[in-house]
Amino acid sequence: MIDSSATVVVRPYGNPLPLGFFSFGIGMALLAGIGLGVITGEQVRSTGILLAVFVFPLEFLAAVMAFLTRDTGAAGALGLFATSWAALGALHIVAPAQTTSTAVGIYLSAFALMLLPLAVAGFLGKRLLGIVLSVSIVRAGLAAAYQLGAPHALVLANAAAALLLVGLAFYAGSAFLLEDLRQRTVLPVLRRGAARGAIEEDLAGQHARLPNEPGVRKQL
Repeated sequence: MIDSSATVVVRPYGNPLPLGFFSFGIGMALLAGIGLGVITGEQVRSTGILLAVFVFPLEFLAAVMAFLTRDTGAAGALGLFATSWAALGALHIVAPAQTTSTAVGIYLSAFALMLLPLAVAGFLGKRLLGIVLSVSIVRAGLAAAYQLGAPHALVLANAAAALLLVGLAFYAGSAFLLEDLRQRTVLPVLRRGAARGAIEEDLAGQHARLPNEPGVRKQL
């Protein structure tokens, strides 16, 4: 008689969101510095190196860990931001003069568009993530408009949005870090639905849909 049962091993990975948010906040602080004119000239090239060498690897690691923990929404957002840091870093290294570019404008427009469904998904679960992504969409849209020929005033608006994201990233990273350490919500992260159940339900309840998860079912 053939045993058709299957065994699923769940690995206790750490929460990658604190790393993702903290590195994201550092990257946004650097972009805000460029937008406000605090970082100019050859310092822009140094900023590009920091984005590519420091921010990108940390955000990419967080994205990989999010995929391993089966949080598709967070992994998708972290993955998009990770490679955007590498791309922007390379652009700042190659062209620190900060001239506008139609190609960059189209890229930022498409980037903002692809963040939209991730923001919607965030509001269905971790609403704090949805808020961060919504502000990121606005910031990317402002940057895209400037690159495509809008007035220079949008650069300051873009910098203001980046500074807001620094504050949100600091709060979100701290909130998820404390939640992971205390195994309960300390600072509100505005969970709802399945995301709230992931904190409040017992292990059996959380793993009820495990057979239907990507990597367990036969097809994606």
